[in-house]
Amino acid sequence: MTTESWDAIVVGSGPGGLTTAACLGSTGKRVLVLERHDVAGGNTQVFRRHHGDDWYEFDVGVHYIGECQPGGLFPTIFASLGIGDRLQFRPLDADGFDTLHFPDFTFRVPAGWDEYEQRLVEQFPAEKAGVERCVQTLRKVAEESRDVFGGERPTFELWARRPLSELFDESELSDKVRATIDHWSGLYAGGPQQTAVAMHAGIIHHYMSGAFYPEGGGQMIAARLIQVIEACGGEVRTLAPVDRVIIERGAARGVRLEDGSELRAPIVVSNADYRRTINHLVGREHVLPATLAWAQQAQMTLGLVCTYVVVDTMLDGPNTNYFVFPDYRTDELYAELDEGHLPDSQVPFAYIALASRKDPDNHELCPPGHTNFQIMTLAPRGYEFWGVDSGPTDGELYRRNPAYRARKQELQDRLIDAAETVLGPFRDHIVHVETATTLSHERYTHSSGGTSYGYMHSPDQVGDDRPDHRTEIEGLWVVGANTTSGHGIAGAVTGGVFCASKILDRPLIVEMYMGTQLVDPASVPADPDPFDPLEYSRGAQLRAKRAERVQSLRQRRDQHPG
Repeated sequence: MTTESWDAIVVGSGPGGLTTAACLGSTGKRVLVLERHDVAGGNTQVFRRHHGDDWYEFDVGVHYIGECQPGGLFPTIFASLGIGDRLQFRPLDADGFDTLHFPDFTFRVPAGWDEYEQRLVEQFPAEKAGVERCVQTLRKVAEESRDVFGGERPTFELWARRPLSELFDESELSDKVRATIDHWSGLYAGGPQQTAVAMHAGIIHHYMSGAFYPEGGGQMIAARLIQVIEACGGEVRTLAPVDRVIIERGAARGVRLEDGSELRAPIVVSNADYRRTINHLVGREHVLPATLAWAQQAQMTLGLVCTYVVVDTMLDGPNTNYFVFPDYRTDELYAELDEGHLPDSQVPFAYIALASRKDPDNHELCPPGHTNFQIMTLAPRGYEFWGVDSGPTDGELYRRNPAYRARKQELQDRLIDAAETVLGPFRDHIVHVETATTLSHERYTHSSGGTSYGYMHSPDQVGDDRPDHRTEIEGLWVVGANTTSGHGIAGAVTGGVFCASKILDRPLIVEMYMGTQLVDPASVPADPDPFDPLEYSRGAQLRAKRAERVQSLRQRRDQHPG
């Protein structure tokens, strides 16, 4: 086996890993990103299904993101990396980007803190004082959390690490108001008693400048970052599973792949699941007892179930997401899910995201006259609910298990029932439907428990109490949903910037907001024609192999027509 040498190696190609690699590459470092799957992107990736001459494309994890307005977080970061003009974000309905359906009322969530508070007061006039106290506290915690230059932060210090349930209690909110304000918990999978106020406040603040969807789908984010990495002399290599981080004399010195080959670098960044990084990639013998204890004992969030649907009719309506709630439970619901149970004859809630309504010009989603959408909910904790003993990363062959298939079908039926309450009857128009579970997610991303959101955002597992990007092992860094920067596309991308900042000892996020051009846009090659973000995200080596195969097939066809 030959040994390659790089300036830095990133294990895992989620948005955190790709952003870290792009930032490091912008400073002249040759960076290699290794991904075990055949497509890079982590939870930003898409997949396609073919039916005759038609195909359908589905996002794995990007449904909507905030802070994409001019001067916002994402445009600022991507502009500095030289791809600002290659990523466009389509806004959802600013007067109601989320529409909440409860048993006896509907609530539309608008952009803007003032508008949000006013609409809550209009919906619950008898609880005006409590609503105002709660929302204003959340707003102050969020705004003060962004004050990184010092100064007094009284509300943040008082409330940030307290459970959200305490704020609800002190505001004397009814169950209906609690459930309405708590709808955001579906974006981080934790009940009010389990969740730090800082987490809930931060999620709301992220969307208060509007909600957006990337034009071309989530895969476009990964493809653009890969263009930056390659333009800077780096590489993204798929179908390259890492077996071990090489530790020599207490320092990371590269990685060993599952085929036995070794790649050397003085900097190794793991974008893999943190628990898996410690237990398998690094090895327990190389970390401090406290690090091992955190990795083993910290609580993961609940996983998700997602049903992907295409119907052969246009489902008209506003550009909004729908949340369907069967009742007003919050903590009681999460307690039941944590015990591994599903509420009888219903789902905890259903979240419906209509991709073809958000991105109508994306012809990859479905043929004209069709609608592409997803229905999601939270899954009970553990493997027992699915009728299996362990997960796919431990070798469990679950996909043909009758108990698993029956449970998946049951949830799929329930989710379709819930979606029809807001979209109207569509069962007879379904041309494609499939469901992914927590086991599906674990299979593709190797995340502990199959969760998309990493560690729970409880008061003792939030902010600086999460793993820092810098580890105690020289040369080893971590990034992703489990780290101090948090989960989601925003947490992962900013985490990538912060991780690279610590490696380089440079305040990159400050430089970005000051207009520093880390990568010259002219240095990023023009898009190939046609440009397919999914194909591009396979990395240069696999792209070349697939192109050779296509060319060979064409030559054979030309030589032997008919």
